[in-house]
Amino acid sequence: MAKTGVFEADTTKSTELKKELQRLVKAIVEEDDELFSLEAIDQANLMLCALKDLKLRRSLCFNLTHQEINDENDGNDESFCWVPQEFKCPISKKLMCDPVILSTGQTYDRPYIQRWLKSGNRTCPQTQQVLSHTILTPNNLIRDMIAKWCKSRGVQLPDSNQNSDEEALTKSDRDLFISLLEKMSSSLSDQKKAARELRLLTKRTPSFRALFGESVDAIPQLLNPLSQNKSKTETHLDLQEDLITTVLNLSIHDNNKKLVAETPMVIPLLLDALRSGTIETRSNAAAALFTLSALDSNKALIGKSGALKPLIQLLEDGHPLAMKDVASAIFNLCILHENKLRAVRDGAVRVILEKLLNRVRVDELLAILAMLSTNQRAVEEIGELEGVSCLLSIIRENSCPRNTENCVAILHTICFNDRTKWREIREEENKHSTISQVAQNGTSRAKRKASGILERINRAMNITHTA
Repeated sequence: MAKTGVFEADTTKSTELKKELQRLVKAIVEEDDELFSLEAIDQANLMLCALKDLKLRRSLCFNLTHQEINDENDGNDESFCWVPQEFKCPISKKLMCDPVILSTGQTYDRPYIQRWLKSGNRTCPQTQQVLSHTILTPNNLIRDMIAKWCKSRGVQLPDSNQNSDEEALTKSDRDLFISLLEKMSSSLSDQKKAARELRLLTKRTPSFRALFGESVDAIPQLLNPLSQNKSKTETHLDLQEDLITTVLNLSIHDNNKKLVAETPMVIPLLLDALRSGTIETRSNAAAALFTLSALDSNKALIGKSGALKPLIQLLEDGHPLAMKDVASAIFNLCILHENKLRAVRDGAVRVILEKLLNRVRVDELLAILAMLSTNQRAVEEIGELEGVSCLLSIIRENSCPRNTENCVAILHTICFNDRTKWREIREEENKHSTISQVAQNGTSRAKRKASGILERINRAMNITHTA
């Protein structure tokens, strides 16, 4: 095998070190005990350490590139034993490139444990325990530690994609999937255990999410405990939380979005979860609606189901854990014109303005209000609810260009639809020059809107003076 320039340099240095070591050893051996110095022994020790470092570096480079160990190692792996034990795959005895966790909790290098599993083995190589499933979970902690360890020694961790097979679900994984779904029609204890395991599996394994798309019966089976008797599930909020969160996990998978939303029981159960459940359940239900609404057809379906009203109610409740997911869901749904009308009808403007007055989630809520302000009824409500003064105060206090732009865009719409607000804006301008500053320093869109406002109110003032 040809050597790189690095290895050639190491070989030259190794030869020089060996010659120097040979000279020192000869001097030590041939001289009488009284004549050779302790310095010679120390120098010999230094030469041995330097030779060891060169040997280890060369061995590490060969292992990291998955090449054969040099013949001079004689197949002995002792030269590599200095690598921390937890960084080595128990099967290959080599530094792991893509560490993954088996169901027993043991960590292996992905290519080697996949080879073990594909050979038909269903036990853990280390513990000999029978595997409950063969899902492989990335061990990101160990991978980060290995990367830092390699970096500190100036070596490059090889690309794990070069040697790892594409992860695929095995027959035992599919059997586990079927078994867990069957438990959804079993005892409450079995339902809870199965729901928890499905929640975890669908969170960490994309291929497991995809299994739900292979059968139209899978999602109804999953949600069977919630659709049976609501009075029973109300006292088992932990079960509801696990199942709703599993739906959220499924919705992340692009190929599942249409199937999940169009399964008749899904959206009604998500709406139930928005209204009642733990705050995490309510937040995850909102997040699921947000994720599903990535498809335009789902936006219409979710809007028609009446989802905006409980979303707005959850926004009004104001729990910090749910606010971001709720705002994201409302924004996404209101991209569709029909849903803007529904949001305004269901009280979105009032709730948003109340939150903005308290400076809650200003970025997201201003974006929603700007979208709703294309609706005439929304513009009227903003005026009636003292929204103009709120928006002007945000511009004065705010340093975010996007927020300023949204405020000015809303005010621009109000100016062109409600003359009664011109006086208030004019007084603000005389006192703080708020709009003029935006016209000079805002984004290009904000400048354009601010200039339009100034032109409109100045023209109105001129007309008044002339009259």
